[in-house]
Amino acid sequence: MSDIEIRDDRAAGRLEAVAAGEVVGRIEYFVLEAPARALVPVHTIVEPAHEGQGIAGSLARELYGIARREGVTVAPLCPYVVKWAERHPDEAPAADPELLRAAKEWLVAHPGLF
Repeated sequence: MSDIEIRDDRAAGRLEAVAAGEVVGRIEYFVLEAPARALVPVHTIVEPAHEGQGIAGSLARELYGIARREGVTVAPLCPYVVKWAERHPDEAPAADPELLRAAKEWLVAHPGLF
């Protein structure tokens, strides 16, 4: 994992894990503006050759770190991030149910994006 760089491509809605110049994993997300600003992860993907190296967990940890630094919430819709958050409650505060509902509604209203 030490040669993995994690970078946030906010414009593309991707948090990427990069090794040797190649994207080996990513979390796809969007930024919800209302009822409160939140990062909403939708998919976590790790390339098969890089599975089992802790990349997905590092991406989830960094997503919550970004949210903490920006003073926003993570409203996870991605099943992997939901499970990761359940296992790491000290790093991943639970999102308000209203925020999760709003995130789901946003996703339904924008079906072609993810």
